[in-house]
Amino acid sequence: MVVGVALGFVVGILPGLGGAVTLALLLPFTFSMDPVPAFALLLGMYVVAATAGDITSVLFGVPGEASSAAVVLDGYPMTRRGRAGRALGAVLTSSGIGALVGAVVLVVLIPLIRPIILNIGPPEFFALAVLGLTFVVTLSSGKLLKGALACLFGVLVSLVGLDPATGSPRFTFGLLELWDGISIVPVVIGLFGGAEVLQLMMQKGSVASTNPASASVSGVGAGVRDALRRWPLAVRSGAIGTGLSLVPGMGGSVAQFVAYGHAKSVSKNPEEFGKGSVEGVVAAGATGVAKDCGSLIPTVAFGIPGSASSAVLLSAFLILGLDPGKEMLTTELDVTMSMVWIALLATVIAIGVALALVRPLAKLSYVSGPLLIPFLLLLLSIGAFTENNSWTDVLVMLAFVVVGVACIRWDWPRVPLLLGFVLGEILERYIFLSNSLFGAAWITRTPVLAIGACIVAILASHFVRERRAARRLQMAASAAAAGPAVDLSTEHRSHDREGVL
Repeated sequence: MVVGVALGFVVGILPGLGGAVTLALLLPFTFSMDPVPAFALLLGMYVVAATAGDITSVLFGVPGEASSAAVVLDGYPMTRRGRAGRALGAVLTSSGIGALVGAVVLVVLIPLIRPIILNIGPPEFFALAVLGLTFVVTLSSGKLLKGALACLFGVLVSLVGLDPATGSPRFTFGLLELWDGISIVPVVIGLFGGAEVLQLMMQKGSVASTNPASASVSGVGAGVRDALRRWPLAVRSGAIGTGLSLVPGMGGSVAQFVAYGHAKSVSKNPEEFGKGSVEGVVAAGATGVAKDCGSLIPTVAFGIPGSASSAVLLSAFLILGLDPGKEMLTTELDVTMSMVWIALLATVIAIGVALALVRPLAKLSYVSGPLLIPFLLLLLSIGAFTENNSWTDVLVMLAFVVVGVACIRWDWPRVPLLLGFVLGEILERYIFLSNSLFGAAWITRTPVLAIGACIVAILASHFVRERRAARRLQMAASAAAAGPAVDLSTEHRSHDREGVL
């Protein structure tokens, strides 16, 4: 497990060298192992990679893992303000809370989830994907039209490649390399990491704007306390990460951004999100290990991998002579429970080591930009290339660097674009299967109608909040224009409190 944790650190910090790739490389070493030591090596690496990926997301705005992209939104702005230690302390502590939530849910749900998942079909998966897109609304407050257009652009990008129904190429421009579609890794690295590196290159300073001579790398304890004070948010975000990861294809980035959107929707200071909000860091960090625990549930319970990494783990089951399903819940229950403990203990060890290294790591944010940029560009290029060993991915990454810089320059949200890209393929696949299997009748299925009601409720609550916020701003503007002689009435103050609630 310790060897796996060490490998997980390296894999998580290097962009693009994802957990699935490293799991595949480690499989040959497990051939002669017993099941428990084999999963100690594999899961030790797998769950720690997500935690380590948050480190580069906070320090440099470069996601170490595709599922660490949401940490960039508030972790990197905190670093630019000279609060890297506090951001790292908060994200690592919330990751530990999320791991605990994921482990508890894993233990509770493994015996119960089988009949639930087996009764969910393509129509329900499609409705869940639409629900994920609905959270674009909460992530684009004040910029709803821009968020919707960015989301549609992401969906269009996801359509590049062969049509799954007819096999005809779409948007490939005659390039054979695009027939397999566009991978998520170069998109995430370019849209978030590359854009931030280019911004750093243009400003010719260090990542942190604070003067390094007068700055002290501190705040780790404050970050830990921030996360502990917000433990209900971390628990809810961990539960969201675990719950969404139960659905094949819905984990990773989707779970993290949905948890981030939830944190923003319930926050008393939603305007701080994207500018260095500790709540945003806590919500995004808590889903890191929790989503990995969630994707293990369908893999162990009935052999359906919830993610690419889970698919590699499924092959490890077969190599070790284990049969996912009833056997893992009865005769091999000790192996299943050992996986829970391995995931939890590996995360605790990784967080302890990372917290011990926070101070020297945070000092990297004060290193001069011209010294860091060549190293970061090398990491970005390696990360984009190693996903498929293709130079086309490097060019895709550079294209999305341009898109990311344009979004920053003209104040367009990047998160809806990424969410649309991730969910576009899922939407297309499940609407095709729904129409093929059920015709138009799938719209009237009870779970689909229930999820549709949730979507309507989310949209309605968003518009109500927007109207109340606009009314409060109008009242404040009127009071300011009237001067100090005007006093807000009790009725107005009561209405303002109601709007906050």
